[in-house]
Amino acid sequence: MIDQQLLKILVCPITKAPLVFKKDVSELWCKASRLAYPIKDDIPVMLETEARALTDAEYSSL
Repeated sequence: MIDQQLLKILVCPITKAPLVFKKDVSELWCKASRLAYPIKDDIPVMLETEARALTDAEYSSL
């Protein structure tokens, strides 16, 4: 499980916008950049090259 204090300070490295933790898929989603950053072994991977684009359905659920 990711630390709640860490979640409060993490932002998208591209837009500096806040992130939404999606526990069911173990990702951090950014509405501004439309990217999902993976969490691997409880560590957020905040690299643009590791992020994936949110689908239209995912984006509209934010």
